[in-house]
Amino acid sequence: MSVVLGDHPHTRPLKNGTVPVAGVRCDYPEFAPLPPAFARMVRELAYDICEMPMATYLQARDAGVPVTLLPVVLVGGTHHRSLTRLPGGAALGPKDLVGRRVGVRAYGQTTGMWVRGWLREEYGVESSDVTWVTTEDVHVAAYRNPPFVERSDSGRVADLLRSADVSAAVLGPKALGGQGAGLVPLVKDAEDAGLAWIERHGTVPANHLLVVRDDVLRDRREDVAAVYRALEEAIARTAGERDASPAGRAVTAGWSASLAACLEIAGQYALEQGLIAEPVDVAATEERVAFLAE
Repeated sequence: MSVVLGDHPHTRPLKNGTVPVAGVRCDYPEFAPLPPAFARMVRELAYDICEMPMATYLQARDAGVPVTLLPVVLVGGTHHRSLTRLPGGAALGPKDLVGRRVGVRAYGQTTGMWVRGWLREEYGVESSDVTWVTTEDVHVAAYRNPPFVERSDSGRVADLLRSADVSAAVLGPKALGGQGAGLVPLVKDAEDAGLAWIERHGTVPANHLLVVRDDVLRDRREDVAAVYRALEEAIARTAGERDASPAGRAVTAGWSASLAACLEIAGQYALEQGLIAEPVDVAATEERVAFLAE
């Protein structure tokens, strides 16, 4: 079985064999960076099981791509720090983005989805109030960006900001410590704002989950369950390596009220932003994987 997992402390036990998958020989293709694997999964169904960004999963589901969500959160956290600006310039707040240009890797990037969600929810800024300047295409080939999205070939997202092509930039967790070094959040007390979002919604935003091809789920149900249970064990074994931050708390295995709430909110945000055309049926998703709790 081909299983694509990012390099996380809670996935390494499967990759190095510390936690075996009972009765299944797994191949773990490596990608650095990981996003090309996401595109291959939703465009070519290239793997049996694959780590998948939340927004990509929602768009794939909406486009009829035959994949099913497994109840595992591999990466998550709050995103109020993800909306950044250059330091030292004129103060710029979230409401000031109306009529401005904002850089984001792709309109379908999950971090961008979460950022646009709280921008609307907390500041009344609609997605269409901003011109979103992207440096990459979305993973789901059938999707077409709305008219308020532009494509740039000028390099990375942070480069757009430093060249003054955009007023602000949305950066994912890894990019914040890389290309985004030295940038500052638009939101004052961004960490507290993120914690307030969690308190309000009763969940931590999930960035990466896990999906399985529908034919694999149908024909190799016990093998899928074996991979899931091994990952569940690996997440439990590595609990001591995660702190009490939102990112640490996000990593979970198993269906829960928190995961259901996360999917509901993500689905609502995606619908509001034009990322998907139909509401997400969370109950149906839970029902498809109920056997994993047996």
